[in-house]
Amino acid sequence: MAAKTYGIDLGTNTIKVYKKGEGVILHERNIIAIENKKNVIAVGDEAYEMNEKAPATIKVVSPVRSGVIADISNMQRLLTNIISKVNGGKKSTSTFYISVPTDITSVEKKSFYDTVLASNSKVKDISIVEKSIADALGVGLDITNARGVMVVNIGADTTEISIISLGGIVLSKLINVGGNKLDESIKLYVKKKYNLAIGSKTAETIKINLASALPGSDETIAVFGRNIVNGLPAQMDINSEMVYDSIKEYLHSIVDAIKVILERTPPEISSDIIESGIYVTGGSSAIKGLDTLIASNTDLKVNICDKADSTVVEGLGRIIEEPDLKELAYNIKQMTTRR
Repeated sequence: MAAKTYGIDLGTNTIKVYKKGEGVILHERNIIAIENKKNVIAVGDEAYEMNEKAPATIKVVSPVRSGVIADISNMQRLLTNIISKVNGGKKSTSTFYISVPTDITSVEKKSFYDTVLASNSKVKDISIVEKSIADALGVGLDITNARGVMVVNIGADTTEISIISLGGIVLSKLINVGGNKLDESIKLYVKKKYNLAIGSKTAETIKINLASALPGSDETIAVFGRNIVNGLPAQMDINSEMVYDSIKEYLHSIVDAIKVILERTPPEISSDIIESGIYVTGGSSAIKGLDTLIASNTDLKVNICDKADSTVVEGLGRIIEEPDLKELAYNIKQMTTRR
């Protein structure tokens, strides 16, 4: 039987799988439900539906936090289930390309490799791809030439800002600000201002519907939660002005990090970025007015990418499908020679 080739993006919130010749075949939540500390009862979207609703005997866990694997054993369980799912329940010899953040330690990068290796799959080979490299490829950029590009990936727990040229990373910065931080800020703000306790799913819904990087929006949605004064279920109208007040500090911290990288960028690459602009990816890039906020603070064109939450796995797909891009991936033996 011919070996299968997969690209896997193990994000904090989602796991995405690309299969050679077929494209992206899986896009689900990176979450697992464990009963009595040992029995896997659900993974992915099914497990996410149980989050914040499960009894004490069922623990719902997100194994990846801040871009790194924080719970290796549960990540291995989850990945074993995911690979079995994409293989139709059968074991087959497979080659894997996995994306990893640039600004993490070699030990943290190796944990991604070890997780795939221990995933109960017949592994032929595992290659590692820097996430920002895959991200830029997924946008459709040619990063193998001498023209510099800037990519900002606003993920769930982190934002990764990278300058890329000649197939390598010139500068990179990872900050602990992402969509989950915005959700948590919304939760705390609603609790403080309205005495209403809401869940993470509700906070995410508020963000998706009302979040704006600029003031002045006037929209409202009704949300449900628990009144912390009397303990009873309650409904409250939340407006976009409140959401802006709760997240603006974090959005400006992303802008400040972008400016720090731009200040350190070599002049010749700066001229390239002036022409092409900044490419923004990641799920939270969909926040209204974010492009205007970044552009007004940098005087640069800002490109919000299509399918921004899938650019990394699409980039892995390009490396899998295009032989001339294979050199952008490396194996575990080459890791010690890289940043």
